[in-house]
Amino acid sequence: MAKKATNELQALADEELQNQLEESVEAYAKMRYEHQVTPMERPGELKIARRNIARMHTEVRRRELEAAGEEVHAKRDRIRNRRRNAKK
Repeated sequence: MAKKATNELQALADEELQNQLEESVEAYAKMRYEHQVTPMERPGELKIARRNIARMHTEVRRRELEAAGEEVHAKRDRIRNRRRNAKK
């Protein structure tokens, strides 16, 4: 199911993805509030909503990195190398 959801997100336009992300965040906040007031029958829905929001954030970030130039990629590589060397 996760693969299907990811493919569907990749098919969306940037604006549609951003709108869906905002709607999902609002719906999740409402679900959490309602769950605190009166427990939900299926609290697993909170977990599913949270993971779907994470998938959307991941897709937004992937698109940002795709659109970024070589300078940004070089900077990310330098940061990664510095972190690897600091761990040693």
